[in-house]
Amino acid sequence: MKIATLIVRSLLGILFLYTSVSYFLHLNPEPATTGDFKAFQVGLVASTYLIPLAKTLELLCGLSFVTGKFTTLANIVIFPVIINILLINYFLTPESLPIAIGIFVANIFLIYSHWENYKGLFKMNG
Repeated sequence: MKIATLIVRSLLGILFLYTSVSYFLHLNPEPATTGDFKAFQVGLVASTYLIPLAKTLELLCGLSFVTGKFTTLANIVIFPVIINILLINYFLTPESLPIAIGIFVANIFLIYSHWENYKGLFKMNG
């Protein structure tokens, strides 16, 4: 289980580092978009803060996953971003859905592998 966790954590970290660094350094051209996804993307870009925020979280969590530091926190911080990636792909770009499902499953696996660290979140006080 430790080796699988290390591999999944490293791959997810490298993926997040690559996508965030590519965004900030403009390493890849923007893919052409059409239809509903284009309208959605125009709205995200118009917000001026949402994409840079998501890419900053991806960068920080990617660093966390690659270094192995604060991974319990990174799993929770990146989870809403991954849910949005999954839902955007499901509703607007279903051809990319397998990648989104893979990222979601990888995050769930990492949460499961660190479950002892999350038990305190679900305790009932009283």
